[in-house]
Parts: sequence; C-alpha cells; structure tokens
Amino acid sequence: MKPSVEQLENLLALKSHERPEEGYWQDFLCEFHQRQREQAAEKSGLVSFYNRVSAWFADLSPSKWAYGAGLAYATVTVAFFLMPKGVDVENAPASPVNYQVVPTAPPVEQLDELDLSPSTQGSVGEQVF
Repeated sequence: MKPSVEQLENLLALKSHERPEEGYWQDFLCEFHQRQREQAAEKSGLVSFYNRVSAWFADLSPSKWAYGAGLAYATVTVAFFLMPKGVDVENAPASPVNYQVVPTAPPVEQLDELDLSPSTQGSVGEQVF
C-alpha cells in the first residue's frame, strides 16, 4: 500500500523536530573513517592480491589467456637472459702420452706354442666356421 501525500507530509513534519543526540555525528565520522582505513588496508595486502588474481582466473576469456601466455613467455625470456653463465673450468695441463708398445713375447714364439695337430682340432678353444 502506497502512503498518500498527506501521510508523507505528516511523517516529515514529525521527523523534522527530531535531532540526534550529542556526539552522534562525531561517532559516525570516526566509524566511517575507521571503515575506510580497513578497506584500504585490505586492498593493499597479500590477501587482496590473491583475491584479485583468483577473481581474474575465475573470469577467463580468450584474451586473458593470450595475456597470460604473453606474460609467461616474457618471464621465461627475461629469466633466460638474466641467468648467470656457467663458470669456466680450467682443464688440467696435458701430459704427453707414451705410445711405445713393449712386446712381452715375440709373436713367432706364441705360434710355436699352439698345438695344431689333427687330434686337438676344435677342442682347445679354436672356432670352426
């Protein structure tokens, strides 16, 4: 039910004589400024950053995927260029190698020691092809 114009005028006339108690506006301003400071602190904290990032991922669109991929690519590229290069390692000085072969027994003596008789053929490690 809608109030009539006369009812509204009567209500406004009643309320125009009412005044808030002493110190009401001062308390109101203190509470208002306190709430503003709390909201500003919430916006600048780590929790706020997490909330903004999670909200951003919750509302993903193709353009945001492209922005994210570009940001990831840029991060990897910057990390690649900023990584320190490997430390140069000095190799040990080269020492000459002795290529001289000292024979223990002449090859002819080794051939003479072989038993090539027909009775031992294929039984002492020789391979038959």
